[in-house]
Amino acid sequence: MALATTRFLPVLDCPDPRALAGFYGELLGWRISDDRDEWVELARDDATAMAFQRAPDFVPRMWPGEGVFAHLDFHVPDLDDAERVALDLGATRIDGLSPATSFRVFRDPAGHHFCLCNG
Repeated sequence: MALATTRFLPVLDCPDPRALAGFYGELLGWRISDDRDEWVELARDDATAMAFQRAPDFVPRMWPGEGVFAHLDFHVPDLDDAERVALDLGATRIDGLSPATSFRVFRDPAGHHFCLCNG
């Protein structure tokens, strides 16, 4: 039996939900749709959103040594342009994890991993 869900919402734990929502809002061009002290949601539209939950003791995992439970992939038309935007907003590029040229690995300002991928 499948769940009768109305929405899928990935949530990132972080020390400062507003700050991390601000980073991803600028990166993706999404708007804040719910802003509470412990919880902030970003939305592109009614069906596409993500949230940030306050976790004062959050410690980012070190990849590849500790592995990563999950990461975000964002498909972009131009990797170089997207990388410039991400770096200008405070992301850090992680080199040497893969010889692939179709994606690049980054850490957001709170330490979560995300990839920018070709198209």
